Amino acid sequence: MWWPANEPWPPAGRARRRARFLRRAILLVAAVLLVTAIGSGVLTAFAAGRWGGPGHLPIVAIAVWICMFVMSSVALRRVGGPVGDIVDAAHRVADGDYSARIVPGGPRFVRAVAGAFNTMAGRLQAQDRQRRELMADIAHELRTPLAVIQGRLEGLLDGVYARDEEHLAGVLEETRVLARLVEDLRTLANAETGVLTLQKEPTDLSMLIRDVVNSFSGETAGRGIGVQVHLPADLPLLTIDPLRIREVLVNLLSNALRFTPPGGVVSIDGRVDDGAVAVAVRDSGPGIAPEDLPKIFDRFYKGKASRGSGLGLTIARNLVTAHGGSIRAESAPGAGTTLSFTLPLG
Repeated sequence: MWWPANEPWPPAGRARRRARFLRRAILLVAAVLLVTAIGSGVLTAFAAGRWGGPGHLPIVAIAVWICMFVMSSVALRRVGGPVGDIVDAAHRVADGDYSARIVPGGPRFVRAVAGAFNTMAGRLQAQDRQRRELMADIAHELRTPLAVIQGRLEGLLDGVYARDEEHLAGVLEETRVLARLVEDLRTLANAETGVLTLQKEPTDLSMLIRDVVNSFSGETAGRGIGVQVHLPADLPLLTIDPLRIREVLVNLLSNALRFTPPGGVVSIDGRVDDGAVAVAVRDSGPGIAPEDLPKIFDRFYKGKASRGSGLGLTIARNLVTAHGGSIRAESAPGAGTTLSFTLPLG
């Protein structure tokens, strides 16, 4: 490679970058011409000795030089043009223009570099778009509880609201909503960056599921919703992080209860299947439209009837994936929704 390995590519500084590139390009052309000259001399001597002797040396030399010059020019044009396009596109990406793309051309290795560059630029563009969308979503989600807290506190100070326990409890509840949102964002960031620490230990999943169901007993009794749990008696112990899997179960069950009408039924089924434990949470709600089903695990995605932050299912997916499992959803309009996940036995 003609570019020094200890220098970043593309180098910093537009003027310095262009000057260094031109200097090294000139050196590259000079090296090619030197090789051409040496090769021409060798071929000239060989051709003169074989086809005409010393008398034809000038003619043979001119012919060889012309052939070598044409071949070098074609080679430089074939490689130099695509390489120049790559350098120009790299400058654009370095300046923040992730829409830069290269039309592959030239030798196979140059086309491979162009294809890799286009893939890299596409991923950078997608990540930049996701980052912008994420920041906008976070700002939107934080704004709502903060606006409520600010409005109620101003009302308390101005005497619009009585400074009693009821109004103070409303402010406290909004701070809890805000704290949950911040904690969800922290959990999601740790999970997606791979720095989430799992405190794994042998856990009775049946007991964990029943404990989560009992924690919703007040809500289910108040709305007349039945929760049916069907688990095999010989469900093995799993080496998992019980707090994280509890968070998954809470998210799935709270979603199921949110969309189940009063008097409906939510069922939780478990089974051992192909070296893993599968858990399915089914509700008897209105179901999810086919066009919305692929989006329910996306960050901040919320259906028309959703009142949450849009992070619960995203967090559940990341926590299950961190345990080496998988999660999926099945639904049809009017037929309820089933959210199921698997955890490996090993």
